[in-house]
Amino acid sequence: MRIASVDIGTNAILLLIADIDNTGNIQTIEHQQRFPRLGKEVNDKYLISTTAFKGVTKVLNEYKTLAEKFKADIITACATSAVRDSLNKYEFITHLKKTTGINIDIISGEDEALLTFKGAVSGLQKGNYQPMVVDIGGGSTELSFYEDDAFISYSFQIGAVRLTEHFLNHNPPTNEEIETVRKAIDNKFRKIKQNNLSSYSLVGVAGTTTTLACLDQNLMEFDVKRVSGYKLTYESVDGWFNKLIRLSSSQIRSLSNTTEGRADILPAGVLILWNFMKQFNFKEILVSERGLRYGLALREWEKKLKA
Repeated sequence: MRIASVDIGTNAILLLIADIDNTGNIQTIEHQQRFPRLGKEVNDKYLISTTAFKGVTKVLNEYKTLAEKFKADIITACATSAVRDSLNKYEFITHLKKTTGINIDIISGEDEALLTFKGAVSGLQKGNYQPMVVDIGGGSTELSFYEDDAFISYSFQIGAVRLTEHFLNHNPPTNEEIETVRKAIDNKFRKIKQNNLSSYSLVGVAGTTTTLACLDQNLMEFDVKRVSGYKLTYESVDGWFNKLIRLSSSQIRSLSNTTEGRADILPAGVLILWNFMKQFNFKEILVSERGLRYGLALREWEKKLKA
C-alpha cells in the first residue's frame, strides 16, 4: 500500500510518500518539507492569517501533485497545535478541502503524541530498552512513552515558534529573555508526574533534534542516513544551546543549509530540549527522522487491515 501523509505543523508542512508492506514495515519513497509558518501570530491573535491560507494551499497542491506522480493510493493529512488553537480552524480546513480536495484531520495533543510515538519507534532497531519520545514542534511539545502497559502522553503549550514570538524580542535574545523562557519551560515540565525517568531511552523527533544532529556532524545538507539513529549527548546539546543563544538568526542560517526555515526559532527549540534533558537527567538522545507523518501513514495502513 502506498500512502502519502502530510503533517501540517505550526512552522513546517511535511510530506511522506511511503510503501507499507503486510507486516507494517515502512519504505520511504519520497519526503519533502516546506515552511509557510501558518502558526505565525496564532499565539497572540488566535487566528490563521490570510497569508497562511494562501501559503498552505500552495504547499498542499504541490504535495498532491507529487502524490499523484508517485501513484499514492491515498492522501491523508492532519493539523496540529496552531490549527487546533485557532478560532478560524474550521474555516481554514474547509478552505483547504475546497481548494486542494484534501481532508484535514485536526488532531488532539494526545493523538499527536501517540501517532508520533508509533512513527518514531517504527524506525528503531528492536532492543531491550524503553523508548520515550519527545517531539518539539512549533506550537507545542509532546512527550510519550509506555509505563507498564499503559500509554502515557503529555502535550505542553510550549513550542519553538510560540516561545520565540512570545518572549524572544531581540535577535539574538537577551539574557533576561532566555531566563524568562527557561522558567516558563521549567514550569511546564514540572507537571510530569513521573519522578524517575532514567529507565527510559530518550528519542527525539522533529526539526530541532534533526537539525542539531546535522550541526553536530558539520553537515551542510540533510543526510537521512547520518541523522537517523545519531546520538546527541547532553554535553553536545548544552554546547549548542550556549552557542546558538548568542547568535543572530542570520548567523545561525549561515552554519548549515539544514537551518533553513527555522534559524530564528532554533534557539527556543534547543532550549526546550536542553531544559528537558537537564531536568530529568538524560545523558543522551537518539535522533529519529521519523515522527507524526509516519504514524499517520501507519494509521491508514491499520484501517485497511481492519476493513
